[in-house]
Amino acid sequence: MNQDFEVVAAARNWRVDVEQHYTPSQMIGEVFGSDVLTLETLRQRLSKPMFKSLQATLERGDPLDPKIADAVALAMKTWAMDKGATHYTHWFQPLTGGTAEKHDSFLSPSSDGTALAQFSGSELIQAEPDASSFPSGGLRATFEARGYTAWDPSSPAFIMRHANGATLCIPTAFASWTGEALDLKTPLLRSIEALNKAVVPALNLFETPVGRVSSSLGAEQEYFLIDEDYFYRRPDLVMTGRTLFGAKPPRGQELEDHYFGAIPDRVLSFMTDAETQLYALGIPVKTRHNEVAPGQFEIAPIYEQSNVAADHQQLTMQILRNTARKYGLVALMHEKPFAGINGSGKHCNWSMGTDLGDNLLEPGATPHENLQFLFFCSAVIKAVDDHQDLLRISVASASNDHRLGANEAPPAIISIFLGSELTEILDRISSGQGGRGQVAGFLGLGSSVLPQIPRHAGDRNRTSPFAFTGNKFEFRAVGSSQSISFPITVLNTIVADAVQALTADLKAKLDGGMDLQSAVGELVRATYDAHKRVVFNGDGYADEWHQEAEHGRGLLNMRTSLDAIAHLTDAKNAELFARYSVLSDRELAARQEIMYDIYFKTVNIEGETTESVAATQIMPAALAYLAELSGIKQGKAAAAISEEVAAAADEMYDAVCKLREENAAEGGEEIHDKAHHMQSNVLPAMQAVRLAADKLEKVVAAKHWPMPTYRQMLFVK
Repeated sequence: MNQDFEVVAAARNWRVDVEQHYTPSQMIGEVFGSDVLTLETLRQRLSKPMFKSLQATLERGDPLDPKIADAVALAMKTWAMDKGATHYTHWFQPLTGGTAEKHDSFLSPSSDGTALAQFSGSELIQAEPDASSFPSGGLRATFEARGYTAWDPSSPAFIMRHANGATLCIPTAFASWTGEALDLKTPLLRSIEALNKAVVPALNLFETPVGRVSSSLGAEQEYFLIDEDYFYRRPDLVMTGRTLFGAKPPRGQELEDHYFGAIPDRVLSFMTDAETQLYALGIPVKTRHNEVAPGQFEIAPIYEQSNVAADHQQLTMQILRNTARKYGLVALMHEKPFAGINGSGKHCNWSMGTDLGDNLLEPGATPHENLQFLFFCSAVIKAVDDHQDLLRISVASASNDHRLGANEAPPAIISIFLGSELTEILDRISSGQGGRGQVAGFLGLGSSVLPQIPRHAGDRNRTSPFAFTGNKFEFRAVGSSQSISFPITVLNTIVADAVQALTADLKAKLDGGMDLQSAVGELVRATYDAHKRVVFNGDGYADEWHQEAEHGRGLLNMRTSLDAIAHLTDAKNAELFARYSVLSDRELAARQEIMYDIYFKTVNIEGETTESVAATQIMPAALAYLAELSGIKQGKAAAAISEEVAAAADEMYDAVCKLREENAAEGGEEIHDKAHHMQSNVLPAMQAVRLAADKLEKVVAAKHWPMPTYRQMLFVK
């Protein structure tokens, strides 16, 4: 039976029985947050003094009082069991980039043959999973197994459901026996504290009432969907998450008709199912749409506190993957699962806010007069310019290298897009003019039946890696498969550093007798003049920009991840992280080691998969077709096709032999050398195999070709 017909027939049976259809009012009143242990739920289950003590920890950052742990644990256990949970887990984020969990039952057998449901305060606060098999970058020897998870009360516990029950998940940090962070959450929490300590003194100078400051985040998630049947017939997708072979189809994204197009019914049903689960977990997803490439989609939430947003982002990827399978689909999170068409990012919309609900990057109606906004915006500009390297390092991975710098993603050069209005305001301040230039106004559409709509004072820029988008900055270089914790840790830390430096300068000016307006104006002018080289509002894809950025402005251009990773432990960076107590020298060096290790293993797996598939599937298919052609009475067409197939097969054979040599070599004993061998030798050898394979795909008869093609996989029905 034809492959296409098989998949279409299977697709007709995708419908899933849904136990309950929720009305919009039920989604708001009954579903949203129903599987989250909210503050209100705890308020109802704890005594007033206990709740106030916990609230002080959550809202003011006061140290957690161990005395309340037993009461919270009891409330948590009874709530979870009422929700159907039989087990609990300390849910953490090791340095794999994913999540980890070890489940323990609430039930404890007793000596009389019965069982009790138990969960103590000590079990809530701390657990001891085996740390030996998680990446540690040398912080722990393999035989040193002890590691600790520690309850993070700032991120609410939640229920994860499965077909036969539910589990209570308790967000935790993960540390070694020596107290060093073995996870992504701990440095993120430290960076949030560093930002708070830096920003509050600045707000005091502006006489802005504040108790606490935190960063806020909304992370857009791009992903691809393909039919499950096709996925399991592509060993490269199963093993690596991306296609290592695949000729460009006659139609890809050229017609630009997929972007914001009508969402196919099966996909829309999958999205609705996933969103319902996300709502129950309190994840505020807001937007869904088709992305640029065929089979590509996006889901986006609204702002949350950045630690919670990081937890929610991991859950979003998990829910998307799990739910897709119910509909005969597989969700691909890889940055570049298909060559030649758009890759996927995870755009992180970042800002800072106070505990009173004020967004510190909100320009207001008169941004040229908003001294506080101009101060913090200048701090971000300074942070990005001073620490271009760290921002680039924070998104470095073997998979993101396939995306960064391509024609649908930001370049590896870190720059800031401010938009015409804000750039003009800062240019006027720099020149001493002051005031406001461009005003937004309204957009007339030329038809009396259409309303006049407000026009923003500045356009948007989709080619910038770091763009101001109205009241936040959008860090667009983050990869789609990546945890957002480390990029946001970096962003929090570098902005804290810039704010602290500018606060000291501002205080000195005020102590010297300057009024606030003059002092801020002078400070903004000096900061912008010193760092405006990083501001670029043009086309980030243009070759001219690469020349100007690197040679005219002196901006860094770390083209590959290995170029970037080498600088993580530079003295400047080690001193920065140590000064703000975000990462110690050992913790930073460990992360560099792990980044090299993951890069090496990623490309090594891809290289060996390429070799295996080419040798055991594609080459036999080509030879089988040649054998079939040899039985045909020779004519011009048969002879020409045979010659073309034979030439491509010979080319592939030579390329596979070369790849086999490079795969076996590995490049040295040190992980740094191994990673560079992968980049310099294995990746080019893989590409040579692919070029030959893609030539064969275009001439070998479809009945002989062993894998689904791009033409089949990209267009989800």
